[in-house]
Amino acid sequence: MDRLIRKLTIDDYEGIIRVWSVAGLPFKSTGRDSREMMAAEMKLDACEYFGLLIDQRLVGVVIAQYDGRHGWINRLAVDPDYRGIGLAGDLIETCEKYFERFGEVVISALIEDENTPSMSCFGKAGFECITSIKYWSKRPRADL
Repeated sequence: MDRLIRKLTIDDYEGIIRVWSVAGLPFKSTGRDSREMMAAEMKLDACEYFGLLIDQRLVGVVIAQYDGRHGWINRLAVDPDYRGIGLAGDLIETCEKYFERFGEVVISALIEDENTPSMSCFGKAGFECITSIKYWSKRPRADL
């Protein structure tokens, strides 16, 4: 099994959406996850999309974003046919290495309550769950 992690480009858009779909990760194809918005995000200096390929097939995706204070691990997904072999952990480690270029930063991830596999994965990677924090957002449109 040939395993490779590489930076993704907008040419990988269909593969990214496929991984998110089969992994059960909701996406907003007319908003923040549209091809146009993703292409713009990929051009940002402090944002990187990484993909994990097995035998040249994209099976894992993650977005690493640095906001000047925190390194955020977003939209981590692995194709269910490839779960349980440490791929999500490899993607987390790739993000951690990416964030090293910004110095010592707090690395964070938001995980929905029902996503216990992700909680387990991040726990294994040494992350601590801070249960006293509540996530608030204000969106100008529902597809953002």
